[in-house]
Amino acid sequence: MADRGASARSLPDGWPAHPEPILALNRMGSFDWDLDTGLFHMDAQAHEVFDVRPDEFDGRPESLGVRVPPGEGRRLDALVARAIKDGSENYGTYFRLRCRDGTLRWTHTQGYIRRDETGRPRRIVGIVRDATSELDELATRRDEAALDDARRRQTSVVQLATAALAHARTVQDVIDVLKDTHGLTHLGATSLVMGLVEAGRIRLVAEGPEGSFVPGTRVTRIDEPYPMGEVVRTLSPRFIESPEEFAAGYPVLWPHLTDLDITAAAYLPLIVQARPIGAMGLLYSDRRTFTAEDRNILLALGSSIAQSLQRAMFYEQEMDIAQGLQQAMLPRTIPSVPGADVAVRYRAATVGGSLGRDIGGDWYDLIPLPGGRVGAVIGDVQGHDTHAAAVMGQLRIVLRAYAAEGHTPATVMARASVFLHELDTDRFATCLYAEADLATGVVQAVRAGHIDPLVRDADGTCRRVPVPGGLPLGLSAEFGSLDYPVATLELDPGATLLLCTDGLVEQPGTDLDDGMRALAALVAAGPEDVRALADRFIEVAEDRGGDDDVALLLLRRRGLRAPRSGGRLQQHVAPGDPEALTGARHMIRAAVHTWGARDRADEIELVADELITNALMHTEGAAVVTLRVLTGAERRLRVEVEDSSSALPRRREAGESGVSGRGLLLVDLLTDVWGVEARGGGKCVWCEFAVPGPSAG
Repeated sequence: MADRGASARSLPDGWPAHPEPILALNRMGSFDWDLDTGLFHMDAQAHEVFDVRPDEFDGRPESLGVRVPPGEGRRLDALVARAIKDGSENYGTYFRLRCRDGTLRWTHTQGYIRRDETGRPRRIVGIVRDATSELDELATRRDEAALDDARRRQTSVVQLATAALAHARTVQDVIDVLKDTHGLTHLGATSLVMGLVEAGRIRLVAEGPEGSFVPGTRVTRIDEPYPMGEVVRTLSPRFIESPEEFAAGYPVLWPHLTDLDITAAAYLPLIVQARPIGAMGLLYSDRRTFTAEDRNILLALGSSIAQSLQRAMFYEQEMDIAQGLQQAMLPRTIPSVPGADVAVRYRAATVGGSLGRDIGGDWYDLIPLPGGRVGAVIGDVQGHDTHAAAVMGQLRIVLRAYAAEGHTPATVMARASVFLHELDTDRFATCLYAEADLATGVVQAVRAGHIDPLVRDADGTCRRVPVPGGLPLGLSAEFGSLDYPVATLELDPGATLLLCTDGLVEQPGTDLDDGMRALAALVAAGPEDVRALADRFIEVAEDRGGDDDVALLLLRRRGLRAPRSGGRLQQHVAPGDPEALTGARHMIRAAVHTWGARDRADEIELVADELITNALMHTEGAAVVTLRVLTGAERRLRVEVEDSSSALPRRREAGESGVSGRGLLLVDLLTDVWGVEARGGGKCVWCEFAVPGPSAG
C-alpha cells in the first residue's frame, strides 16, 4: 500500500475515528488513514482481520505488506489513487491477504475520503472485514445457478429433440434431428454415432461430424469389443469418464478416436419393449464426469430416440408394402401407340409437410384396342391407404377388360360402376375414359364425377373440353343411375389430350374453375414434348406439396403419313338426346374425311343420318352406330346401325305430299349395297360404300 510518509503537522481533529459499536458486533474492523502523515490506525477488530498483533504493526501502511500479496497491494493502491484523483467520496473492493499460517482468505474493504474546504483529500476512514464465507456462499450460489442453467439447457434440448422426433416418420428423419446443429450438439457432444440391430449385427446409420468415421465399424457383430455392441448385449448404458478408461475398455476402437480429443463418452442402448433395436454414442471433448442427473437426462433421451426409431421403422415397412402394392396395381409399362406420343406420371401425396409420402387410389391406364384405337383412363379411388390402392388395382383391371371386350365407352363405365358397387368396399371412385381413333382423330369420352380433360392444339392454345358426366363409380350403381353420356371431340394432328386427377388442379383457397384455368395456362406455356410437359407438371406438384396424389396421362396425336385402313368407330345414341345425335354426326363426318371418302361424304352422311333417325323413331330404345373400313378386292366403308327391335324395316311408297317413307329409297339409291341382320333380340341395318384407296398425304 502507498506510503505517504509522516508529517510534522498535527493530526486532524478527532483522529483516530472511533468505530460505532455496530461495527464490532458485525465483526468489522475500522481504520483511519491520515493522508498527510501517512499514519494508518486500526482498531482491535481490524488487527484480527489482518491477522497482525498490535506490537507487530507500527502504524505505517507498508508494514501490512507482510499480509497483503504484492499483486493485491498494487491493485489496492491503484484503486485508492484513482478514487482520490476522480474526486470520488468512497471506494470499495475485495482483495486477498495471506494469514499467519500461510493460507489466503478474502477480505473486503470500504473507505470514505474526507476532503477540506478546497477539495484536497485529508484522510480516509473505512472498514475491513473477513469476506471468505460471503464469497464462498456467493461462489456456491453462482455454481448452483450455472449448474441449474446447464440442466435447463440440457432439459430444453431433450424436450426440443423429443418434440422434433415426434414428427419424424422415417429413419432418415430421426437421423436428421440428431445431426441438427440446433439439436443434440447443444448437450456439448463433439460427435455422435448411431447403429441399428440387424440379424445379430449393428449397422451404422449415422456418424458425425464428417471425417469421424472409424474404418471397419460400418457393420459390426454384437459380440465384437465395441461399446455399442456392449450396451446392446447388456441392455445397460456405458458412461466413460476419461481417455484412460476408454483406452483400457476398448483398445481396438480408441486409437481411431485420438484425433478427436475425446475426454468422455456416453453409449446408450435403444430399447423398445425390452428389446434392443440399436445403440447411440455421444462423444465429448470437454467433460470428464456424468452426474446422476446427466445420466438420467441422457437415458430419457435414449428412450425417446428408441421410440421414434421404432415408429419410423414400422412406418417404412408399411410404406414399402403399400408402395409395392400400388406399383403392382399401376401398369408396369405403357404400350407404344402408333401415331401417338404418350407420357404418364404418378406422384404420391405429401403428408405432414416435406416428412413423408403416402399412397392413394389415383391411377392411369392406356389400353390398345382393335382397329388401331386406344383407350385412355384416368381415375381416383377415395382414400389414401392400402385399401384404396387395392380397390384401384381391381378397378383398373376390370376397366381394361370391359374396354378390350369391345364395349362402348358408356357401357365400359356403367359396368365398372356396377363392379365397384358389388365389391366389398365402401369406397367410390371418379373416372374419365376416352377412346381415341388416331387415324380420324375422333375421341369419344365419358366421365364419372371426374374433372374435364384439356386439349392443347398444335398452335399451343389450350382449352377445357366439357364432357357431360354421370355419378362417380359405385355411387351411380347404388342410386340406379348408370347413364353416362358420351362426348365426341376431334383431336387434330399435333394436338395433345391431357387427363389428370384433381391433385394437379385443386389448391387450398381456390375453386376448381380457377384451378382448371391455371392448369390450362401452364399447359399452353409448357414444352411441346409430352414427356417434358409431364415432368413440368410433376415439378409444379412437388413445389406446391399438398395432401393429394397426382396422376396424369398425356396423349399427343401425330400426323400419319397416310390414312389408315381398317379403322372402326362406334357411338351410342340415346333417344331424346340431341347432343348424342350431334356427336354421332360429328364422328361420321370426321371418319369419312379421314378415311379418304371425301367424294362420297354427303351420301354417306345422309344415309347414316337416315338410318339413325329411323332407329330412334320406330323403336323404343337407343341406337348404336358403327363405322368401319373393309379392305379386300375393293375398299369399302361400312355403316351399321343397331337397335333393340326385331321388326324389319319396310320400303314404302311416299305420296306427293308425304313427309316420310323415302328413307329406304334413299338408302337403296345412294349405297352400293345394304341389308339387315338379326342381332340377338334386335337387328342391324347396314350399308356399304365403295371408296378409293388411301393416297399418300
